[in-house]
Amino acid sequence: MICYAESEDGVHWDRPSLGLVEFEGSKNNNILLEGSGTHSFSPFKDGNPDCEPDATYKAVGVGKGGLFAFKSTDGIHWSLMADSPVITDGAFDSQNVAFWDSARGEYREYHRAFRDGRDIKTATTKDFLTWPDPVWLSYSPGRVSELYTNGIIPYHRAPHILMGFPTRYADRGWAESTKALPQPEYRRVRATWTQRAGTAVTDGMFMTSRDGLNFNVWPESFIRPGLRLRENWFYRDNYQNWGIVETESPIEGAPEEELSVYAVEAVEQADSIERLRRHTLRKDGFVSVQAKLSGGEFVTKPLVFQGSRFVLNFSTSAAGSIRVEVQDAIGLPIDGFRMIDCHEVFGDDLERVVSWKGAGDPGDLAGRPVRLRISMRDADLYSLRFR
Repeated sequence: MICYAESEDGVHWDRPSLGLVEFEGSKNNNILLEGSGTHSFSPFKDGNPDCEPDATYKAVGVGKGGLFAFKSTDGIHWSLMADSPVITDGAFDSQNVAFWDSARGEYREYHRAFRDGRDIKTATTKDFLTWPDPVWLSYSPGRVSELYTNGIIPYHRAPHILMGFPTRYADRGWAESTKALPQPEYRRVRATWTQRAGTAVTDGMFMTSRDGLNFNVWPESFIRPGLRLRENWFYRDNYQNWGIVETESPIEGAPEEELSVYAVEAVEQADSIERLRRHTLRKDGFVSVQAKLSGGEFVTKPLVFQGSRFVLNFSTSAAGSIRVEVQDAIGLPIDGFRMIDCHEVFGDDLERVVSWKGAGDPGDLAGRPVRLRISMRDADLYSLRFR
């Protein structure tokens, strides 16, 4: 069965009575669907401008033989779009996702399969029903570990960038540190089902792509298992949700909105209920270019931009700083936008405008290839853009 919850703010959640599915003699529950196709059910609101009104919401779910396609007018009342699975090549017992890719004008799906362990396949289509044979993702610098779920979604603040939140799967057997993890006795009990239920551990990772096929994977964890002393460091813990929600910050004086992601915890625990934990971060704060106080710099690839102002999402220490130089396509500094002319940037901001002494409007450089040379000291740079 699949159940439903809703929230006005991404923080406080309600489970309304839907009256759709009978359970233990009553329809007074929040069950959305039951039966074939509801395993790992992943719905989305379709942004395709040619979407039919009765399919405003779509979903894929696991049934006998593969992934089935569903549609809905309101996200509550669902029906099958076809009687047979639309994708059959894969191993579908993890979360599988599909969505409308507005940057490329097509539907995309991602699901799990096996290639030297757990890995991810993808396919694209124009109609959501006719999918070609899926292909494997490519990774840079490499897959780094087995990947269970994928959680791939267009980043709502930059839809041309696809972000993935896969689950890392690692099993080092009964190592000395395995025995020191929380609840060792219960870990032994779980191992009687299958050893990996007692010895494997999982955590959240992060990856991005600009074409949907080739992904840059950060080998370090995005969400570590953490310091909890119970229900923690177990197999199937820390599976990240699908989606990013803008939520209001509870910190007085902080930016009005931050980003929330969710991860599951207390999975298959003897005396606890499985639940979601909300994690927050600054806008665009998934990764950063980081410099020590001794300093460092990097130069971007040639890029063509639109807009008239250059803004940074960054954080420095009290002694830290960032400066920017604009170069032409072959790396020569452009007069008025040299490093020495850049006003020193320091502080902590989501959209700080960069300026140069006596420079003209950066918009005068719009439409031509430029490089950005960025010098940093004791700073984190999360994102840069022209607007």
